[in-house]
Parts: sequence; C-alpha cells; structure tokens
Amino acid sequence: MKAKVFSIQGEKIKDVTLNDEVFNREIKDGSIYYAVNNELANRRVGTASTKTRGEVNYSNSKPWRQKGTGHARAGDKKSPVWVGGGTIFGPKPRDYSYKIPKKMKRLAMKSLLSMKVRDDEMKIVEDFTVESGKTKDLLQLLANLVTEKKRTVIILKDDDIMLRRAGKNIPWLRFLSYNRLSAKELLYGKNVLVMETAAGNLNDFYGDK
Repeated sequence: MKAKVFSIQGEKIKDVTLNDEVFNREIKDGSIYYAVNNELANRRVGTASTKTRGEVNYSNSKPWRQKGTGHARAGDKKSPVWVGGGTIFGPKPRDYSYKIPKKMKRLAMKSLLSMKVRDDEMKIVEDFTVESGKTKDLLQLLANLVTEKKRTVIILKDDDIMLRRAGKNIPWLRFLSYNRLSAKELLYGKNVLVMETAAGNLNDFYGDK
C-alpha cells in the first residue's frame, strides 16, 4: 500500500510503500487484548503485604482464663478477630508477570498498526530531531503535525537521546522504538507519528517473520 510522507512543516512531500502484511492486514482483536493485558500485568509491582497472626508483634499470653469470666474464650491477642490482630488471607508480595507467545505479540503489533492506518490516526513524517533538546522547540515542530494535544506516540528509527529529552516534559507525548513497540501505548494513542526510516524498519522487522 502507498502512504503519504509529510515534512516537519506538515506538507506532503512524497509517497512511500508500506508492507500490507504490517499496515493493511486483518485486525485480530483477541491478540490486542492479550498483549495489552500482558503489558499491564508485567508492570504491576506486587509489593502489597499484610501480617498473619504468626507475624504480628503481640504477646503469646492468654488474655484471661478459659472459663468463669463471662467472656468468650480467647487464646491470644494475635487472633484475626481482635483489633490489631493478624490478617486472614491477606496479600503477600508476588510476581504478576507472565509471558505470551511471540507470534501472538507480533500479531498484536501488526493489528494495532493496521488499526491506526484504518482509523486515519497514523502519519508518516520525514526523519527529524531536536538538536537543542528543548521542549519548546519540539512543541513548535509538533504544532505542524498534530492538530490537537491528544495522546501522541512517536515511533523512532533509533534511540534519539536529544529528542527524548525534549519530550520528557510533555505529558501527552510518548516515544517508542520500532523494535520495542508497546501495545498499550499504540492502542490508546490518538496520533501516531512514524518516522520515514522507522516505517521502512517496521516493514522489514514485522514483514517476513
């Protein structure tokens, strides 16, 4: 398929050929669902922790004798039914991460790229950078490419340190490398800007495997 390439001034300068297998394929919603859930699970810290009755710092002595007081019998103050006692079935530190098949993850990324093309939320732009590393310079550049300040994703051809520095203070902007895409960011991104070289890299990276 053919796609327009825009300059940093927002004007069409030429056409580029995109791989139909990557940018114009049937969209598999199931693979997207599993890929996004996998990323969210892998980000969970899992540090929540509670103390059981064996870990609470209380005396082991019996609060009163077994019979004759009129109270319900009690063994110690660590009991979960007492204030300050242990917790029953409370959370403990755990690892929520898991893996999904590589083929499913690749299918999800190709489906998401095709979805953005279908919904007219993707734009191919000429390679650019921000030599100064200043946020205001990047904002001036993006004003020609993005009409509204909605969640925007820029897919880079390489790890551009100065460009990332310029965009780290922009809350609605995310950067992704062509070989390390994020299903969550692509799904929720309302504007996806793909650098021209990155588009060619995506053709090769996801096209023949």
